Amino acid sequence: MTEISVTDLPEQPTAVVRATVKMDELRGFFDGVFGTVVAAVQAQGGRVAGPPFAMYHGMPGETIDLEAGFPVAGPFTGADEVAASSLPGGRTVRALHVGPYESLSETYQEVTEWMREKGLTPAASMWEVYMSDPNAEPDPATWRTELFWPASQSSAS
Repeated sequence: MTEISVTDLPEQPTAVVRATVKMDELRGFFDGVFGTVVAAVQAQGGRVAGPPFAMYHGMPGETIDLEAGFPVAGPFTGADEVAASSLPGGRTVRALHVGPYESLSETYQEVTEWMREKGLTPAASMWEVYMSDPNAEPDPATWRTELFWPASQSSAS
């Protein structure tokens, strides 16, 4: 069973690249984008303030609309393809997924059922924070990914 809880988060400034990507091209997109974001932030005197993340706008189909990047501290106004953005604050469901990225859908199903049981309505966007570096931790069974999904109390509850 996945560890799931509700937390109240502050809004977090970020630097991201936003794109619509085919699902089978996500890994290649991530491989290219994270270094680009770090370089853009550092060029403006800012610094990365946490692990990489991807915010998904809507549910995936053959493609997904997403932002990928890092939380930032210090100045960042955007540069070339890298934009200033933010992760939303407020009531958010948090879950910890341990294992390969390919099994994240199972954790999302658990979270969706948990929210339904608690009378919570999920927002249209959610994000994943990649706590493990696959290059440093080659065993996918040990990878840790935090899922964050803003939610509100259902009016019927």
